[in-house]
Amino acid sequence: MHTDLPDALAAALDRVLDGGVRSVFQPIVDLDSDCVVAYEALARGPEGPLERPDAMFAAARSAGRLAELDEACRAAAFRAAVAHGLLTPTTVFVNVEPDVLDSAPLADLLAIADTAPRELRVVLEVTERALAARPAELLRTVERVRRLGWGIALDDVGADPMSLSFMPLLRPDVVKLDLRLVQGRPGPAVAQVMNAVNAYAESTGALVLAEGIETAEHLATARSLGASLGQGWLFGRPEPAPALDRPCTELFLPSPEPVDVDEPGDGSPFGCLPEGTRLRSSPKSLLVELSKQLEREAVRVGQTCVVAATFQEARHVTPATERRYAELAAATGFVCAVGEGLDTEPLPGIRGATLAPADPVRDEWDVVVLGPHFSAALLARDLGSTGPDMDRQFEYALTYERTTVVRAARALLSRVAPRPAGALPAAPPRAVPAPPAEAPEPPLATSAPPPVPIPRPRAAVTDHRAHLESLGATDPVTGLPSRLRTEELLEIATWNARGGDDVLGVLTVDLDGIDALADRFGRAAADDLLRAAAQRLRGRLRHGDLAGRLGAGRFAAAVPCLASAAAARETSRIAGALADAMSAPFVVAGEQVVLGVRVGSALCPADADDVPGLLGAAATGTAVRR
Repeated sequence: MHTDLPDALAAALDRVLDGGVRSVFQPIVDLDSDCVVAYEALARGPEGPLERPDAMFAAARSAGRLAELDEACRAAAFRAAVAHGLLTPTTVFVNVEPDVLDSAPLADLLAIADTAPRELRVVLEVTERALAARPAELLRTVERVRRLGWGIALDDVGADPMSLSFMPLLRPDVVKLDLRLVQGRPGPAVAQVMNAVNAYAESTGALVLAEGIETAEHLATARSLGASLGQGWLFGRPEPAPALDRPCTELFLPSPEPVDVDEPGDGSPFGCLPEGTRLRSSPKSLLVELSKQLEREAVRVGQTCVVAATFQEARHVTPATERRYAELAAATGFVCAVGEGLDTEPLPGIRGATLAPADPVRDEWDVVVLGPHFSAALLARDLGSTGPDMDRQFEYALTYERTTVVRAARALLSRVAPRPAGALPAAPPRAVPAPPAEAPEPPLATSAPPPVPIPRPRAAVTDHRAHLESLGATDPVTGLPSRLRTEELLEIATWNARGGDDVLGVLTVDLDGIDALADRFGRAAADDLLRAAAQRLRGRLRHGDLAGRLGAGRFAAAVPCLASAAAARETSRIAGALADAMSAPFVVAGEQVVLGVRVGSALCPADADDVPGLLGAAATGTAVRR
């Protein structure tokens, strides 16, 4: 077993895994009755360097022992729940670490289900980090958990638009809103999340749980967001022993029917069509145009959209297809493609898998588009005709019936291979949040936000896993794309702008005073400020816009698909908003710090049609805030 840990930490990890994991419990309450309906079991290590969950999981990941720790945490949670009498009608929420779904897909659950009292009611929490990394394993795990009679909660919803895309596929019983929705300010991103969550809850009966409720104001916000359950320090902090003297009531969950995803080769998207569906015949040339239309619909839906497609064989992925799917990967939340000869990442930013010749999907042409408020699928089957390729005949159906589209998407995602190890860095486990500081904004983050997976051009890439690592695709401080990655993404955006009728807006943001701040407060404080600046930058952009780091205190943003008549006005508005946001005080070590800010903008192709020209034009027309 490999380990990258110092001897002292390795020994501490041995103690953790040798019975050192303990659980603390935080209440979950019904907001209408103020009664406790559940407790979340949170893992803690023994006193010492691995007491915090983030340190504990980081050490296990470095030592290659993540699956052992994940199983130990769940076992400790179940033992403590039984010991403290957390039985019916109370429910216990426990977590699963996404990185172990493929190597240890919850085999311990069967043993626990056989030995634990039947009065132990469990809801398993999964996070959006598992969605893109291991969709097939996650779907199978969810259905196995349901067969045990347990519930599913989707955690941190709203932290990334991808979680909204996967809600109908995972069918969670509980949707847990990320604490930033409750503690932050209303805006377009919040509205997007709530539209999707409330639509899902209305159609399925799922419960909405708001995390991070620490004040009466947070509670009012949670209610206005549609939450019926709440969790946070206002109701109680995590404690070794739950306060059983509080009034309790039962948590009633919806009961979705299990879906068989254990044998993905047995089903196919075309086979998801209801009996009696009217089929039409078509040459390949028409299917190409229908596929392009669905792709345009997916781009319109944006970051909350899942796209799944089949290519039959790898040779059908032409340069034109690569360009279209690069745009899809940049604009939507998740894109996958399967076909004979395709690998786990057939194109940058695209998840994939090869198909065995006997797999029924090998003979299909499928394009599935699924968003919170839009669903469509082109499902076709090759009739085996001969002749010119574009004249090959298929039988097909174009359906907008949501149940069929969801089933077709699930059939394709159940075939997607796990993300290669090291393809993107994993985000650290979420820790219990600290209370907000008495300052104009919350304290600066202590860890970088999850990286934004946006594709690079395939040209000149020979071994793109290795290439991503050599470029350092993600800036380690801010979590934004690094300088080289940002320039590559700008190249894609300018290429698209040159080939279409829309205008691309490019903005640069320069912060003065970072070095002086590092000299005064230390490098870690300066890094915290840069993370907060990156969050402000992303907060002033739309989902699908590009944000990246160009230098020590320099950032770039790209705003694509602007109408030519309004492009200058809209880019100027965003520049002003960025200048105002970056000019507001940052809180560093309890002090308010104001930086010098320069924001510039340029339009493609009006000001320049290449990346150096656009960045230069933006630098010469700066708006200054002091």
